[in-house]
Amino acid sequence: MADLDANDRKHLPKSKFAEPEKRAYPIPDAAHARNAKARASQAQNAGRMSKAEEKKIDKKADEVLKKD
Repeated sequence: MADLDANDRKHLPKSKFAEPEKRAYPIPDAAHARNAKARASQAQNAGRMSKAEEKKIDKKADEVLKKD
């Protein structure tokens, strides 16, 4: 996965996040998209996230994965 330091993350546009309103789950590339899907699944399984929220993240990540 490409490194994404705090400064790079800060300068990402909202469109590069699976949850742009929270600036959570950055998905600037395929590796980050796969990671976002995995983290969302873990959060949903642990009860920290709803299934609907996980599906929303998966959908945005899948869009990035189809481009790469």
